[in-house]
Amino acid sequence: MFRHVLCSDDVMSVSFRKIILCSIGLFNRSKILRPSKEDNDDGSDDGSSLQNFLQWCDRVGLKLNHNKVYVSRKGTQADYGMLAKEDIEEGEVLFIIPRSVLLHQGTSKVSAVLEQGKELLESSSGWVPLLMALLYEYTSPESPWAPYLSLWTDFSRLDQPLFWSKEERETLLRATGVPEAVERDLANIQKEYSTVVLPFIAQHTDLWNPSIHTLQLYTRLVAFIMAYSFQEPLEEEEEKEESDEDEEEEEKASNLPMMVPMADMLNHVSNHNAHLEYTPEFLKMICVRPIRKGQEVFNTYGQMANWQLLHMYGFTEPYPSNCNETADIPMANLYKVAAQGVQSDLDRQLVEEKRALILKMGEKAAFIFGKQGCLTDMELHTTLKVLCMSREEFQEFRENEGWEEDEEADEERVSLAFSNEGLPGLPAPWKWLIHAAARLTLDSYGSAEGGCLDRDRILIEDKVQLQGLNPRHLRALQVRHGQKSILDRVLALTQH
Repeated sequence: MFRHVLCSDDVMSVSFRKIILCSIGLFNRSKILRPSKEDNDDGSDDGSSLQNFLQWCDRVGLKLNHNKVYVSRKGTQADYGMLAKEDIEEGEVLFIIPRSVLLHQGTSKVSAVLEQGKELLESSSGWVPLLMALLYEYTSPESPWAPYLSLWTDFSRLDQPLFWSKEERETLLRATGVPEAVERDLANIQKEYSTVVLPFIAQHTDLWNPSIHTLQLYTRLVAFIMAYSFQEPLEEEEEKEESDEDEEEEEKASNLPMMVPMADMLNHVSNHNAHLEYTPEFLKMICVRPIRKGQEVFNTYGQMANWQLLHMYGFTEPYPSNCNETADIPMANLYKVAAQGVQSDLDRQLVEEKRALILKMGEKAAFIFGKQGCLTDMELHTTLKVLCMSREEFQEFRENEGWEEDEEADEERVSLAFSNEGLPGLPAPWKWLIHAAARLTLDSYGSAEGGCLDRDRILIEDKVQLQGLNPRHLRALQVRHGQKSILDRVLALTQH
């Protein structure tokens, strides 16, 4: 369903490229939803919701560096953001958040009930306890977080593809991976609500009401968590350790999402200038490179391609500024290409046997290419080597149950071979397979809105047309064009 730990395959329907690109602990969320208030000319916001929130911050001990930063809707990338009042130097603290201010299932008024019923609230996402807490706190006038949650008075302004029509997703985002991810999300949200949430509500009608805490509100809160929650990074030692099942469960529990007031005001760019640090008592937003007076303060949500930003947060970085852009070449396309021109049933059987062995070895469903080359180089290297084996070589490989020790691939050498600099020098059969699979992938974007690369390139370079695009069309264009540009570069580098 939703992805509470981006490096885990059991939640949030996303492909392997997201796992490669994730950066745990850097997940603040986008500004896809804000109250519609006007700013004063001096950059301050006269909206009562924001003023109430800032006053609440003072009361609960959330310390904003008022001499250096302020929250505004003017001069920011998207709705609310944070701007520099004065020059800020690297290492300066922008604000400090006491842990008591964080909103999650352990701090909510219903925490005891959620703890008692934790076995009933188990799900693949691990998010149900937080969602139950949010359902309660968001609809409770007495909630200690009411001034914070009142910033979001109308969740209908959330605009992740989760809320687009199916036709819009399939037309504008064809072949990007987003439509399939959203369909799985929607199915899992409905299943989780009906099989986990509703039965729990039925046992606690004094706290929740199915006529108020509906599937629609639940879905909006899922999107809210996707777009605004944070995950505390695990200790480096914990990440590297080989854990048994009990340790894995403990890590999962300690890395659940939480709502972090003020930190979620910051917008994202890949070239960010601030970073959230965690201590036992506080969370601190620290400047990581100089920020000049009037510039926006940006956190980072991790190393995320535009399709990921759109899927989870509802926005994209303008082309070509997202240095983390990626494109997938599905493994299925590589198999299709490998099977082309096969004449005999015996040869077709050999391709299938190779495919089955590769899958058994645990290779993933897609190969990820970034701006500098293949990010899943070891997986691609293994797949190409097996697919290009002769019948005799494959038989020997299978009998030996893998490579001989002295034939194991050197990671540094493989990484260089599958970089943009190394791709032209690959063996001809390997280049042909990559080239043909990239062509097949590029063709899958179709001739609808996605169309050919040239059409999107012309559109993205026409500033007048860009300004007139519907926001959803513009974001989809950024996703499509970024992916297709990478595939086009792969084609050029593997031309033979």
